[in-house]
Order: sequence, then structure tokens, then C-alpha cells
Amino acid sequence: MDRILGTVDSALRTLFSTPRAARACPTVAEDDTHLGADERRHAAALMRVNHVGEVCAQALYTAQALATRDPALRAHLQRASREETDHLAWTSERLEELGSRTSLLNPLWYAGAFGLGLLAGRIGDRVSLGFVVETERQVEAHLQSHLDRLPAGDHASRAIVAQMKVDEAEHADQARQAGAVDLPPPVKLAMRAAAKVMTTTAHYI
Repeated sequence: MDRILGTVDSALRTLFSTPRAARACPTVAEDDTHLGADERRHAAALMRVNHVGEVCAQALYTAQALATRDPALRAHLQRASREETDHLAWTSERLEELGSRTSLLNPLWYAGAFGLGLLAGRIGDRVSLGFVVETERQVEAHLQSHLDRLPAGDHASRAIVAQMKVDEAEHADQARQAGAVDLPPPVKLAMRAAAKVMTTTAHYI
């Protein structure tokens, strides 16, 4: 019962409270950000997509932690979730600075990601870790694409995305070292297709 209540609390905090980062938001001190109206809208759309990714990360890790029976793995997943909270806070703050908002469909994204995480966790711990590895690999590639697409002068957003990319690579490495299995190619393709739907929709809504 305690674990279920904790899961509900995590969902409510992710979707309806202001996230608090344990680490300071990455910055480039010597470079101020000055954006035109079109650049601001473009940067906001990309950062909204990144924020949705962090909502999904919270859902995935929370569901996987609920599903596993291994206390050590549960602690590992909960620790990763706390680290991802920094990303959630940074992207939320950046959206406010850009005068924009988070996705209106965040509850839907959270529910879908939670279901996938719970399914992966129920199949087995090594599969669950494999799901983490593949998710983080795809997120890392996605973040690199945003570094290529963000306005060159948006130093604030670029600093956040660059640090997120480093953190996601570390999470993938940690899951691999913990015993992750490599997922079958059809599963990886399905994950990419689902991510494409999410990122395309969240860009606008």
C-alpha cells in the first residue's frame, strides 16, 4: 500500500506541482540570450517537447520501480527518477522564461509512459533495464537534434539541453551495467514510432 500511495504521489507531483531541482540550472555565464519573436516561439516548442520527455521519464521510472521486486533495483530507479526531476524543473522554468507553457496533454503522456514502464517491469528486471537503455539512447539522439535546431543565440536553452544529454547517457550506461538486455529490433522501432507521435504532437499542443 505504501508503494502504491508513493506512486500516486509521484504522479500528482509531476503533473500538478512545481518541480524543484536539486542542482542549479545549467547556464553559460558569459553569453546572454537575446531572441526575436519567431526564435522565442521555436525555442519554446522544442523545450515543451523536452519537458514532455521528462514527464514521461518520471512515469517510466515510477512504474518500473513499482513493478520490480528487487529492492536494489527499485532504489536505482528511484534515484534516476530524482535526477530526472532536475530536468523537469529546468525545462519548466525555461518555458516560463520564454513566455510559453507545458503540453496540455501531459496527463495523457504520463499515463501512456506509465503503462509501458509497468509492462516492461512485469516482464522482468533485465527487460525493464533494457527498456531504460533504449529509451535513454533515443532521448540522447533526440536531444542532439534539438541542439542542432535551437537558435544559435539561445544559450540558456542550449545549456540545459546539453546537460540533459550528458545525464541521459549516464542513465543508459548505469542500466547497461546493472544487467540490461538488448531489446529486439521490432520493439525498438515501435518505441521510436511512439516517440515520434508524442514529440510531433507536443510541439504544438
